[in-house]
Amino acid sequence: MRETIHIYHTNDLHSHLEHWSRIRNFLKMRKQWHEGEGESVYLFDIGDHVDRWHPLSEATLGKGNIKLLNEVGFDAVTIGNNEGITLDYDDLNSLYDDAEFHVIVGNLLDRSLKLPSWVKTHHIYQTNSGIKIGVLGLTAYFKPFYEALGWNITSPMEELEKLVQDLHPHVDMIILLSHLGIRDDELIASQFPEIDVILGAHTHHVLHQGKEMNGTMLGAAGKYGHFVGHMVIELDVATRKIMDKKAHLYVQEELPYVEKEDEECAQWFQEGEELLNQEVTRLKTHLPVDWFQPSPLPKMLCDALAAWCGSDCAFLNSGLLLDGLEEGVVTKQDLHRILPHPINPCLITMKGAELKEIIKQTWNEEWPHLQVKGLGFRGKVMGTFVYTNIQWEGHEVLIDHKPIVPEKVYKLALPDMFTFGHFFPDLKRLEKKYFMPEFLRDILQWKLKQ
Repeated sequence: MRETIHIYHTNDLHSHLEHWSRIRNFLKMRKQWHEGEGESVYLFDIGDHVDRWHPLSEATLGKGNIKLLNEVGFDAVTIGNNEGITLDYDDLNSLYDDAEFHVIVGNLLDRSLKLPSWVKTHHIYQTNSGIKIGVLGLTAYFKPFYEALGWNITSPMEELEKLVQDLHPHVDMIILLSHLGIRDDELIASQFPEIDVILGAHTHHVLHQGKEMNGTMLGAAGKYGHFVGHMVIELDVATRKIMDKKAHLYVQEELPYVEKEDEECAQWFQEGEELLNQEVTRLKTHLPVDWFQPSPLPKMLCDALAAWCGSDCAFLNSGLLLDGLEEGVVTKQDLHRILPHPINPCLITMKGAELKEIIKQTWNEEWPHLQVKGLGFRGKVMGTFVYTNIQWEGHEVLIDHKPIVPEKVYKLALPDMFTFGHFFPDLKRLEKKYFMPEFLRDILQWKLKQ
């Protein structure tokens, strides 16, 4: 006799709730249908469901997302970096208080080096015929960020080896919820034949029919709810062996239309904005933003960044500010609207010769119009660079109106998006201090209140 197991999975929604009404109704309907047919069905989310660019996620610090997951009836989730490192310690510690599903993460410990109360390293599900499915979860190894917040993140590969060794003798199949990215997923498939299914995330990859490697089926559903993943696993009940694995992605446009879905999406946005409608300060003058010419608000933010970090100098790109601020009342909602990015301040220590080269790279004439994707950036274009305590005479770079001393040690403040090696490869190896959990909008709020 054979048993059919259905697995539905989502990943990297990033609070793009514009498709959530359809995804929710589709998954609820499918779960009910399979259960009615006597088939086993499981729903998993592979992390980064929360993203604080959305007003509801910001205002509720992600708890609004947990409510949405509960409504669908998810069985388990793992966390992504957006859940893990964009909330302060206490807010992540309480994020899943009301969760009606398992949170499975095998490589996260709290500040006392213990497993957090809301985390399981694994969970064993049992199907109608008694087949045992072991589910593991791992999240991306963003060590400096987790440590700055008080968490202890451990090597996913080392933890996986121990978890698989412990779990494999007790189950008939193993599923990994992996917020590690496609390269790590492929590496795991090649090294761990005991894992039958890897549901992937983090790198936003799309596997329309899955990808079979070394007997392991990889699945992934892109980003922003564009797809919903579905795997069908057939097992021989007598031998406990997997006979067949198939993977498929449903395109969200093809999911059944939900009445008033646009209104529901707008309602979630409005609910968040209303919760954020709290006065921060009152401005006596308009503070405009221009992405390609000098303007007041980017300069104010850069000065605030330097002061917050206690640096010798600072720079940032004006495209971070999506809009200016009008004269009069400024609310948290205004600051969130113009600075929606989950980007933290960072302080880097380096010698003058290195600093000079980094600053010169910001003069790249192509960068202001460059459309930036990822790295926490939620804007449109890079914009021109803005500087604090950095000047130049011709090609001579000055700090505090004095020529840079090549061997002297300087402290540079900048947004963390520039520390990942994409724009400034040399910054990756230098000593850094990340200021967390503050985002750039928190720094601007602090400056405006002054």
